Amino acid sequence: MIPDAVPPRSRATVNRARARISAGLRERAPSPGLPFGPAPPCTSRAPPGCRYNPRAMKKIAILGCGLIGNVIARDLAADPGLEVTVFDRSEEALARVAAGGRIATKTADLSSREDIGRAVSLADAVVGAVPGFLGRNMLRAVIAAGKPIADISFAPEDPLDLDGEARANGVTAVVDCGVSPGLSNFAAGRAASRLDEIDSLTIYVGGLPAVRRWPYEYAIVFSATDVIEEYTRPARVVENGRVVVKPALSEIEKLDFEGVGTLEAFLTDGLRTILSTIPARDMKEKTMRYPGHAELMRVFRDSGFFGESPIPVRGVPVAPRDLTERLLFAAWKLPEGHAELTVLRVIVEGKRNAARERHVFDLLDRTDPATGTTSMARTTGFPCAIVARMLAAGEYADPGIRALEHLGRLDEASETLVAGLRSRGVAWKESVVAIP
Repeated sequence: MIPDAVPPRSRATVNRARARISAGLRERAPSPGLPFGPAPPCTSRAPPGCRYNPRAMKKIAILGCGLIGNVIARDLAADPGLEVTVFDRSEEALARVAAGGRIATKTADLSSREDIGRAVSLADAVVGAVPGFLGRNMLRAVIAAGKPIADISFAPEDPLDLDGEARANGVTAVVDCGVSPGLSNFAAGRAASRLDEIDSLTIYVGGLPAVRRWPYEYAIVFSATDVIEEYTRPARVVENGRVVVKPALSEIEKLDFEGVGTLEAFLTDGLRTILSTIPARDMKEKTMRYPGHAELMRVFRDSGFFGESPIPVRGVPVAPRDLTERLLFAAWKLPEGHAELTVLRVIVEGKRNAARERHVFDLLDRTDPATGTTSMARTTGFPCAIVARMLAAGEYADPGIRALEHLGRLDEASETLVAGLRSRGVAWKESVVAIP
């Protein structure tokens, strides 16, 4: 579930990048030796050579103030020990976030590495919250500036490709700090730290309206672009230790969730970094909707409504997907004042001391009735804000490209993240059962 919208004018570039990544990862089996090895210490002190004064107010630069950046800024600004500055090109967006109080704002061109370098020059930590098509350039600029970053930009390129740059600059860059990818990865890492080997890992995730309404029984708080991408991009999964590709919207199954009801789940391409960082025999991600939605979307897709090649309509070339996105955005947009929910379940099965176990992680969050903040913004923004605090305080430092599965393997960092979610009212549950 990748919320940041990709403007139509940049979709061709993004799709080419995604194609290159998919082609590369298709041949790459998960590498047990790549991600972990000895877990780095999680300490309240910065590593040697870093200037760290625990009594000084910490400065955090937030790059981007869309829906998620706004939530992160308000969360961080509530901490009297932090000085928050938000950077964006849009003065209108900056005015909205500044209305929350204790938030400084400055205009900046976040497509410019020079502007980014100046924006983060005084920061103790950085939050990346730009649209995906700007994400890689932004991340490289922050790494070049030598600043630790918590990132939710979800760039289409493989972030692990920048691991060498981050290590060379001594930068801890924690990417994909959202819900899925994000908290799903965290659960995977948490289970991996407890199991000797992993047989299977399955991620179920969905953002849904609280009330079902015909005909789609679905609603969005972001753009339709990335939702349709989930329905069209082939899904990478791991079977018997090898990465294979399957059609999106396939392998439909039904699951029951207390307080939500019956949902259907289908394959989507959301494993990202854990394709390489979690040594599991079998892995897959499935997106969830109310029953019937997947079949309807397959009809749209297979009938050509999601096609990108223009077709002539009364002498005018029209890309079916462009028109479909415009129509579905209007049909799917969550009405003002209506509630929605986010549900996540991660199931990991494996062995510990030769005994088989099933580790289950559940998250359920709903629109905050007091503030109107959507669950999707909360569950995407809060993990990023918590990690940004840890980076600014020097509580997590491990140079390189990291994701939440890395933090999930560290006891202190894990407890900090779980406690932070629960203190913000996000229901996070964990259970372990023996498998006969």
